[in-house]
Amino acid sequence: MAWVMIDREKPVPLIRQLYTELCAIILRGDWEAGQKLPSTRKLAEELQISRNVAVEAYEQLYAEGYIESRQGSGYYVSAGIYLEQHARHIEVLSTREIPVDSASQTIDFRSGVPALEHFPRTTWGKIVQRVCQEAPLSAFGYGRPEGRFELRQVISRYLYRTRGVQCKPEQIVITSGATQALTLIAKVLLTSGSRVVIEDPITQDIQTIFKTAGAVLLPVPADEFGLVTDQLPDPHASSPSFVFVTPSHQFPLGGTLPIKRRLQLIRYARESGSYIVEDDYDSEFRYDSPPISSLQGLAEERVIYIGSFSKILSPGLRLGYLVLPLDLVERYQSAKWFSDLHTPTIEQLALAVFIEEGHLEKYINRVKKVYRKRRQTLCEALERAFSETGNIRILGASAGLHIVVSFAGIRFSPVLLNQLENTGVRVYPVEEHALSPGRHTDKLIIGYGNVSEQQIEEGVRRLYSVLSSVENAAGV
Repeated sequence: MAWVMIDREKPVPLIRQLYTELCAIILRGDWEAGQKLPSTRKLAEELQISRNVAVEAYEQLYAEGYIESRQGSGYYVSAGIYLEQHARHIEVLSTREIPVDSASQTIDFRSGVPALEHFPRTTWGKIVQRVCQEAPLSAFGYGRPEGRFELRQVISRYLYRTRGVQCKPEQIVITSGATQALTLIAKVLLTSGSRVVIEDPITQDIQTIFKTAGAVLLPVPADEFGLVTDQLPDPHASSPSFVFVTPSHQFPLGGTLPIKRRLQLIRYARESGSYIVEDDYDSEFRYDSPPISSLQGLAEERVIYIGSFSKILSPGLRLGYLVLPLDLVERYQSAKWFSDLHTPTIEQLALAVFIEEGHLEKYINRVKKVYRKRRQTLCEALERAFSETGNIRILGASAGLHIVVSFAGIRFSPVLLNQLENTGVRVYPVEEHALSPGRHTDKLIIGYGNVSEQQIEEGVRRLYSVLSSVENAAGV
């Protein structure tokens, strides 16, 4: 098939190459809505690749909504999948577990905390020591605000290979975590009265950062598939500075933004003249499909991409980054300089080595097995405990380090949350992240990244002991 280019000499995996080629064909409109795709067997034979490669590429397209499956008939191009002027630039440019407070024995289901006991401290320590001994003298002086070139170069290759992000090292600014990245965005793009279109619900911290900069937040509801793009405000009347989204794993509801909505969002940004801020906070951890491709890869001139190693490795490292459209790079370098001069250099160089030598991807593959088991334990424990009432619905279980659980007929008031705390289980209501109150009072965020399987089981037991009495009292 001459229309698909597979290059076995490239460092990019064959699955990613095939997926990228097929995406481009669909987005250009070369394949029309409803057109049947070649069978995976035929595709594999003609491209002389493993059938598993073709199967996984199709599964990725299906997971992102590019194609649909018809039972017994194969795969077909989904309707509405077309983005004008789409072009991809295909150029590769121990053991301390603290989920439980030792004094109160509270099981804390906080989201976004990785399995700290699995942090590769021995490997990391050796790399830091080696970097200290071998680094040039410049590493111990003042650095560039955008960060070390070595790390930015490694990150650009890593992001292209794993997330489909299109960027050069010059477009990357290293930050002290995602929080600083968000603060820099607010500093550069927002003034008093600026408007920001934002998912609802979304983490309270992000709301606070933008409000502190003087922004007016324009909430758009999120559902089980992420931002409801049909409800975006009028692009001309609202004139937002940017749209903030978490498309790979909406926080907190857990949805993945389908391709139709992604394209609609890109068109909206172009029509309104605004940017899209894509927070890709834990995209590495998907359990039922490969990582979802970035929104940035579809419209790099419109998207500001935020990444962080806090939820992958450790919050203690305080290392994150921005991938910027070229026209914004100088402004962000200046903002970073006046913020803290630069992010600590030795940690940057150590992380560059850690990624380049393959330790990061090995670590991700290892802890994904841990998280997958903890996720399974949590979901099974909840379903077992609440099977008689049948009043729960689990959302966002396919990715990340948390799930959301909806408990029909229960309102998580401060009184009820305090009762749960006194029983020794700490959970977090979705409602506290809502801009428009009242729609998520029955939902809890339950994190499992830094909680052992035994603690998960016990935490669910405590949760049920309280909520079952609430249900009985309410006649649920």
